[in-house]
Formats: sequence, C-alpha cells, structure tokens
Amino acid sequence: MAQARTQRNLLSLLNSDGKDHPVENTFAIVTVVLGAIAIFTTLSPSLHLVSSWVGLIGIGTGLWGQFISSTTGERFLLIIGLGAAAVGFYLGLAHGGLFGGLVG
Repeated sequence: MAQARTQRNLLSLLNSDGKDHPVENTFAIVTVVLGAIAIFTTLSPSLHLVSSWVGLIGIGTGLWGQFISSTTGERFLLIIGLGAAAVGFYLGLAHGGLFGGLVG
C-alpha cells in the first residue's frame, strides 16, 4: 500500500483550514519579524529608539492581526511576535523612550 505523503511547510501550518489567508499570514509573519527586531535591539541600550518604535509598530500589527486572524497557527505566531514586540517596546522605553534625547 502506497501512503500519500503530505508536504508540511509554514503556510500549510498557518492555513490549517485549507483556505489561503494571504493578508492574515502577512500580518503574522511581519509581527514575528518586528518582535525579533525589537528584542534584539534592546541588547544595546543606545538603540532604544529602534527598539521602542519597532516594538510599538509590532504591537499594532499584532493586535490587528489577532483581530482578523482565521486559524490557530496564525494566532500562535501573532502571540509570539506580539509578546516579543511588547518586551522590546517596554525595554526601549526603559532605556530612553520613543523620543529620548531628540525632544526638549
């Protein structure tokens, strides 16, 4: 008996209902990327502007992505990215904030 092989990739995990969700998948992937950037830029306190702004944008994309998400896989990636973006945002605020040294 020949068994059918199913190819599993990232998009098949995100589209677990069998339908394509290009907008929702884009929000999930962008949120993860922004969260990673926000986290890694907090390692250098002098990059607080990058980490705080990228974290803030990541929080926005993550929240909107949660609002429009269709599958559990999308929601999983959104929560991971949203958490990372929030941590990066808050550490960026602690190191100098959104406008630290630029305004007044």
